[in-house]
Amino acid sequence: MLRACQRDDQAIPLGVMSQIQRAGVVGTGAMGRNHARIYSLLPNAELTAIYDADRSRAAAVANEFGGTPVDSLEEFFSLVDLASVAVPTVAHREIGCKLLEAGVHVLIEKPIAPDIADAQALVETARRCNKLLAVGHVERFNPVLRQLEERLSSPRFIEAHRLSPFPNRSMDIGVILDLMIHDLEVILHLVKSPVVAIDAVGVSVLTSTEDIANARLRFANGCVANVTASRISPERMRKIRVFQGDCYLSLDYMLQEGSMYVKDLNGISKVEVEIEKGEPLLMELQSFVEAVSRGETPAVTGQQGMAALELALKVTEIARAGM
Repeated sequence: MLRACQRDDQAIPLGVMSQIQRAGVVGTGAMGRNHARIYSLLPNAELTAIYDADRSRAAAVANEFGGTPVDSLEEFFSLVDLASVAVPTVAHREIGCKLLEAGVHVLIEKPIAPDIADAQALVETARRCNKLLAVGHVERFNPVLRQLEERLSSPRFIEAHRLSPFPNRSMDIGVILDLMIHDLEVILHLVKSPVVAIDAVGVSVLTSTEDIANARLRFANGCVANVTASRISPERMRKIRVFQGDCYLSLDYMLQEGSMYVKDLNGISKVEVEIEKGEPLLMELQSFVEAVSRGETPAVTGQQGMAALELALKVTEIARAGM
């Protein structure tokens, strides 16, 4: 039976919770398996439950990393304080809202939902039930992003490339919602200005949706971003370059390496950027568990996930209009 979610006027502070959080995973594909692996490693979390419509897959993941494979969401609710949702995007609203209404804090993989109506339902349910809703935009936890956040004050031009071989997954969405949305969310986070113009193109190669896409975004503050994503590339690439008046940063998300070019008396000098490498997913889930324990706002909120989705959907609409 679902536990009735609390009314806002009767909310208990989120920080009033046990130190060790009981964690669960819904969906045991490649991403869900990784979430289970990370939860099993965190000192402030205990992996207690795994749920998948295919119980054999849930059992295999539980056997590998711990936790109890359960037969229903109702059983899952009773065993966890927080959960990762790594099911197909079309099921995010159904699963996410059920978890939130049952009193479970939720981290939902990106994109937050297939459309804005579903995203709004998730955000509103989290607010009404006084539960945390985080969105899995994992690049926000990549150590290279810290260098951008620390060194950039007014980005003027951003160029991002995200290329990968064909993944044989996420077939229900195009490359913009699958890959480009990572960079769109990061760019929104860095620029902090409304988008005023979008030009985009998409090409379908192996699926019925776009497999290659490029978007050019212009922001109200004058910044321009050029973003390219492909899921049929022979090579893997996840790079971002950001220019502002006094410097230019070139960073590699995948290698977690970077360089900065700084204007000085001799012209322009290259400075190697020291990056303390780490696994972004581990940092993301650690941050989520800590946010639940302390009753703090998650690093990437439902509202921010919805903003990234809204931009990605606009880019998709424009790109597909020319396909």
